Amino acid sequence: MLNRNASLISLLALGAACLPACTATQARTEAVTGVTAPVAEADIADADFEADREAILAMAGDYKVTFDFTETVPFVPGYELKPQKLSGGYEVVRVIEDTGDFISLQHILVVGKDEKFPIKHWRQDWQYEPDSVLVFIGGNAWETRAVPEAERKGNWSQTVYQVDDAPRYGAVSEWTYEDGIAEWTPPHEWRPLPRRDMTTRDDYHAVDAVNRHVITPWGWVHEQDNDKLILAGAPQILVREVGVNTYRHNSDFDVSTATDYWDATADYWAEVRAEWARIARENPRFAITLKGETEDLYMPLLNLAGDIADGKTDTASAAEEARAVMAKYITSDIGALADRLRPSTPVDGDGY
Repeated sequence: MLNRNASLISLLALGAACLPACTATQARTEAVTGVTAPVAEADIADADFEADREAILAMAGDYKVTFDFTETVPFVPGYELKPQKLSGGYEVVRVIEDTGDFISLQHILVVGKDEKFPIKHWRQDWQYEPDSVLVFIGGNAWETRAVPEAERKGNWSQTVYQVDDAPRYGAVSEWTYEDGIAEWTPPHEWRPLPRRDMTTRDDYHAVDAVNRHVITPWGWVHEQDNDKLILAGAPQILVREVGVNTYRHNSDFDVSTATDYWDATADYWAEVRAEWARIARENPRFAITLKGETEDLYMPLLNLAGDIADGKTDTASAAEEARAVMAKYITSDIGALADRLRPSTPVDGDGY
């Protein structure tokens, strides 16, 4: 365990670099979200806790983003590295809940050329000293994993959710402040395939990833060390990949494209989140019955939100329909991993 007090002193000494971005966070976040962070409870309102909160809240704002993924090392004979995948756009990140020891950040992409439009993107929930964390176990299934008491103290869980608020992955670690940077680096955890691969290839089944968040003077960066896993039989790494997603503060785009969408649909998505929370609460393990890409689940939920934004339906009706769609594809009888995996294409060569 790193000496967090010494690390905090290091962070404070940084001065003109990372800390101003963090210390200005609450005012900036309140300005762009209207959410005012409550005063933390006395038993957790220490300097380390407040520094962690500032680091998490520093991720809220308006950004120009780049998503850069490069495969580096193959581990299966015959596999050839795929071309680099580089994309980007603009992204709005808003605090949608802050209770002191829990913070929820919603991401909304703004895309398009002549006509901009919003895409509800991922969500990240942060819980201080969590009792449990929701983790991916392969084949579109998740389980609630207890966090031992020794691993809770001073640590935060991050749980990441998909565009339809279905879970993706979760992990637990501490924020550290070594060498003048605020950084959160958890152990390896499994996650589903990213959509960039799920929709274009079928030669692996899961990602075993280290998911690192680092606050910078100009925004923040999401670094990923990804092992692409074949799960047919004993797990086998197909290839390693390095991902670097950068979030640079930028308001040179129509932020209202995202905020208008969220203002219109926030109540609907709160209902959807509540239903996913109920499913996770009542089922220690659950799965989406669709194999591979879950488009048949997420597109109806996104379309219902679009109908609300366009004035074609109301929140209550859309939420009821969303719950029916979710019920169609969610099960607590997850079965065996092998039965949940989508068919895969072996790599040409010596096989695996």
